[in-house]
Amino acid sequence: MTMTEPLTPVAAAPTAVRPPLPVKMVVAGGFGVGKTTTVGSISEIEPLTTEAAITEVAAGVDDLTHTPAKTTTTVAMDFGCVTIDPTLKLYLFGTPGQERFGFMWDDIVEGAVGGLVVVDTRRLDDCYAAVDYFEHKGIPFAVAVNAFDGKVEHSLEEVRWALDVSPGVPVLVFDARERGSVRDALLVVLEQALSRTES
Repeated sequence: MTMTEPLTPVAAAPTAVRPPLPVKMVVAGGFGVGKTTTVGSISEIEPLTTEAAITEVAAGVDDLTHTPAKTTTTVAMDFGCVTIDPTLKLYLFGTPGQERFGFMWDDIVEGAVGGLVVVDTRRLDDCYAAVDYFEHKGIPFAVAVNAFDGKVEHSLEEVRWALDVSPGVPVLVFDARERGSVRDALLVVLEQALSRTES
């Protein structure tokens, strides 16, 4: 190369792109409150579900009064994932709602940063077990009232009082069928988890 020849520019080294941080979150609540719908409406992959047909025996145990069209139920867990931004990916694990499957909860919840407790205000009793579980384990959570038919039976203040959750636990309304609504509810749980780590 002579001194008059232009220098060939050196290509910049490619910047390493880090994969998003995997974060585990649990979607919990009573039977038929919308946990499977919640996971399915936001998951960017085809959600894994463990739905089984409701048998006559199960129908005699599980209250179908407010969900008469329900023909299946989760018997192990639901699984889905969603990338929140380039730095964060949520892995969602939905718990079974019936108390008889409660023995699985410790395994499902292990390693989770927080939980979203889905509530049907027509039968608040069904979510007491989930609220108690997260409180007992000290896991950050939010209570998400599912707006069945676009409405809720009780105000958020009444729900907070009935569940006796601490003032620091967010109580909000969401629609399990709407992706954006589910995203906003999950972000509330993430904020709870982050505030816990920063305090």
